[in-house]
Amino acid sequence: MKLYYSPGACSLSPHIVLREAGLAFELVLAPTKTHKLPDGTDYYGINPLGYVPLLELDDGTRLREGPAIVQYIADQVPTRNLAPANGTLPRYRLQEWLTFIGTEVHKSFSPLFFPAMPEEGKQIYRDRIAGRLQWVDGQLEGKQYLMGDAFSVADAYLFVVTNWAKPMNLDLSGYKHLLAWRERMAARPAVQEAMKAEGLLK
Repeated sequence: MKLYYSPGACSLSPHIVLREAGLAFELVLAPTKTHKLPDGTDYYGINPLGYVPLLELDDGTRLREGPAIVQYIADQVPTRNLAPANGTLPRYRLQEWLTFIGTEVHKSFSPLFFPAMPEEGKQIYRDRIAGRLQWVDGQLEGKQYLMGDAFSVADAYLFVVTNWAKPMNLDLSGYKHLLAWRERMAARPAVQEAMKAEGLLK
């Protein structure tokens, strides 16, 4: 398998999950600014949408969109318990979390990365994210992870998007359960390995 990624982008989520799964994979740098791969290939020829992540299977099949990719990876190694079994209510709860993170948190961060977005506009999105993370903070009370006591692929996704808070001037200090959860996540070996591989940790 090949994972096309850009350091610190949302592709870090499936990168973490691949390491949690213990699967063999190749990392391929796909810079979001140049869209040129290390060998000079135009990334748009691989993913016409131009963004990461993209997972290429050994038979050449390509899978886009982080929430789909992390579930695919989890289902390759069911004994790792990275996602509940398909068709069960807990699996739909996982999809509920992945959808929430993707549409309510991840996409609310997107305008903060645009230099042309006026500061007043950015503050509207910061306030929106703060409200969503306040709710997440409440959901994490008394839990080790989003789904309870066990790590799931949703934790990897939320960890990555909340990594963007500090560089985007979003203060998380008021969310004690979220911060405790982030510490647990940051201590996971797979998280540290993925971040080191992307040059995000020394």
